[in-house]
Amino acid sequence: MSTPPSDLQDRRLASLLAWTTFVEQGDEAASLVRPEILKSWHRSQPHVSRDVTEAPLDDESEARAFWVGSPLQQAVSRVEAELRRTAEDGDLVLAVTDQQTRILWTYGGRVMRRRAESVNFVPAARWDDESVGTNALDLANRQQRPSMVFSAEHYAPIVHNWVCWAAPVHDPVSGAQLGVVDLSTTWDRTHPIGLATARVLARLIETAMPISAMHPTLLDDDTGPTGLQLRLLGNAEATLDGSRLLLNRRQTEILAILALNPAGLSLDRLHALVYGDQPVTLSTLKAEVSHLRAALGGQLASRPYRLTLPVSTDIDDVLEALRRGDAAAAIASYGGDLLPGTESPALVELGEYVAVSMREALLANPDPHAVIRYSELAPYDVEVLEVCLAALGDHPHPAKPLLKGRLAVAGA
Repeated sequence: MSTPPSDLQDRRLASLLAWTTFVEQGDEAASLVRPEILKSWHRSQPHVSRDVTEAPLDDESEARAFWVGSPLQQAVSRVEAELRRTAEDGDLVLAVTDQQTRILWTYGGRVMRRRAESVNFVPAARWDDESVGTNALDLANRQQRPSMVFSAEHYAPIVHNWVCWAAPVHDPVSGAQLGVVDLSTTWDRTHPIGLATARVLARLIETAMPISAMHPTLLDDDTGPTGLQLRLLGNAEATLDGSRLLLNRRQTEILAILALNPAGLSLDRLHALVYGDQPVTLSTLKAEVSHLRAALGGQLASRPYRLTLPVSTDIDDVLEALRRGDAAAAIASYGGDLLPGTESPALVELGEYVAVSMREALLANPDPHAVIRYSELAPYDVEVLEVCLAALGDHPHPAKPLLKGRLAVAGA
């Protein structure tokens, strides 16, 4: 049973009163509105003008690259007929977002499609509350539960005529949140089953998720490596769930920097760490990131740019062993210089740090076998060889002939 028009009108007037009170008197509106709406208004106010006319757009080609072939896109394509029918029957506009509340896909009934386009409720648009103000997509994403925003509960007046219901969409295996699905229409079409419908559509998308795309190792008994593994010291190599990724040098550098900054980086910061002062455009960096995102099956988020899958690197292995004072374990993971020839300022600095740390550990604890391995990678480091031989003194050791041979070659 739908809500009587008179009740909806009273509810709309109450939401407008609460919004006006907040705009004019701040927290005097606390008793007039739900706590989660008030909190979102506070987040929105410093960033969103009340005169905003549309949501901001991210790079459309990047959003498209993230979407195409992603597990979310594959799931939506499998149930798209049902999603479209829901939108058309209720004259709704439907949207699916990523983890940052960036819209990736929409479909609308005749009337709502035009309304949605007028405010940039379209793919690549950012609908987090700091970009366009309080809305159900952001609340569902932020609170990780179904949410509704009615009329003037939206912070931006451009959607005061809307009602929106949204529910989070999860990876059905790991439980990780992938984004949200949202249903929107005009406030006078508010219906009690709106929130339940959003939940049903979220479950529909989850059941259509291609588990093989997200968790290929669950389909067989293979117990090989999972996640992203990076070998950056010496010969670089990146593997995803045991399969080698075909990347160029620049893409490997970007991937390395993202792996070493798990909290994420802004586009400008990532550009500075990769290119330094080189005259390379942000568009070039975005194109490389888009290639990486496709190679990783969409597991590279933006705003900030960060990897959303398990990552291990040989750098972490080396540094962890050095922290334990285990030079032998460190040299076993140490393959040489970090991405030899790289011009990335961040990687050059890190490479020097790892190399010096490795060398100092061997000078402090010159394990003969570890020094022999090190001398294969740094054959002209005479001092490490000399310190190791001095530590052995006159005591016999099977490594001595090799150490002396290495020293002779290094000093020649």
